[in-house]
Amino acid sequence: MNGNVEVVVVGGGYGGVMAANRLARREGVSVTLVNPRPEFVERIRLHQLVAGSDDAVEGFDTVLGGNVRLVVDAATRIDAGERRVALAGGGTVSYDYLVYAVGSGAADPGVPGAAEFAHVVSDLERAERLRSALGAAPATAPVTVVGAGPTGIETAAELAEAGRKVTLVCGDVLGPYLHPRSRGPVARRLAELGVTVIEGRGARVTEVTREAVQLEDGRVLPSVVTIWTAGFRVPELAVRSGLRTDTAGRLLTDATLTSVDDERIVAAGDAAAMTDRPFRMSCQAAVQLGAGAAATILRRIAGKTPAPVRLMFAGQCLSLGRNGGLTQFSNLDDKVNALHISGRLVAHIKEYACRFPLNQLASGARKASSRKSTDRPETPQPGHRTTPPNTRRAA
Repeated sequence: MNGNVEVVVVGGGYGGVMAANRLARREGVSVTLVNPRPEFVERIRLHQLVAGSDDAVEGFDTVLGGNVRLVVDAATRIDAGERRVALAGGGTVSYDYLVYAVGSGAADPGVPGAAEFAHVVSDLERAERLRSALGAAPATAPVTVVGAGPTGIETAAELAEAGRKVTLVCGDVLGPYLHPRSRGPVARRLAELGVTVIEGRGARVTEVTREAVQLEDGRVLPSVVTIWTAGFRVPELAVRSGLRTDTAGRLLTDATLTSVDDERIVAAGDAAAMTDRPFRMSCQAAVQLGAGAAATILRRIAGKTPAPVRLMFAGQCLSLGRNGGLTQFSNLDDKVNALHISGRLVAHIKEYACRFPLNQLASGARKASSRKSTDRPETPQPGHRTTPPNTRRAA
């Protein structure tokens, strides 16, 4: 491709920022990142925000290359034929290639009362509202966390360590993604923190009220603050844009992360689904997919055939409060095995695991910023709001 290449990245999470920085390092490539917030959200720390041990945000000036244009707005539709993205603010932004990295959020619980009375931890604004709700509740008020995935377990442990009276409703089993041998250390640590764990037959929520949670077996749990962490969904942008998706609404791609509908659209992160090899929604996957999406686009720009993207996993770290944790090891294909370690040391390992992707992004930002190029994006059309990087840092 001759001349300057315009790439638009939709979504400023781990995958989108990784892709933007990789692309911005290439001469002749101008990158615009569209994101609804003027700051980067560390989603893997939102449970800490709820408990008050971190604010879970970082300035884009730290993680995003200075030669990447940040447009603070929400994408409402992708016009693949015209290669243009419509924005909620009324403007549009054009592209030669697009990285689809819109991430994920909380799923509709589908349980009476849950949407009205339960809080979620999946995004910054609602996590902040949850923190306010906890702050307004008495310290002895019962708190119920629904869902025994990583978010549920980490949130329950964080709040219990902060002195809250917490019940964790698991459904069938605590940590269904864990190897059976790993569940014991997690259960023991939760018990040490005072978390009441409810699992097994009848341990499914059938209704949420303002002050209680009702289970399938008839039990009613007092709950002044209920937190719903079961299930995730992706934004409907791909569906609204007429692009093919899986049943969960994730953009369908081939092994190079290219949309099955349009080779100019490449996906990264939770909102993407390879047709032949699904992967777990996670920060671990997102940073690898962001790099893979950038590699696919750069190879196409160079007139080369993109290579299949291969994800490699070593395990998953689980925080159990600030002073405990578990590392669950896995095979390279992300299938967990019996090997695990737990205890206070793992809390430090988990903290390193949280800092590592942020350090990766910051390193990528420095490399992108060091590129000396006169190729700059055109002035945004009316309706855009290009915002200087936010410098607020995590506490």
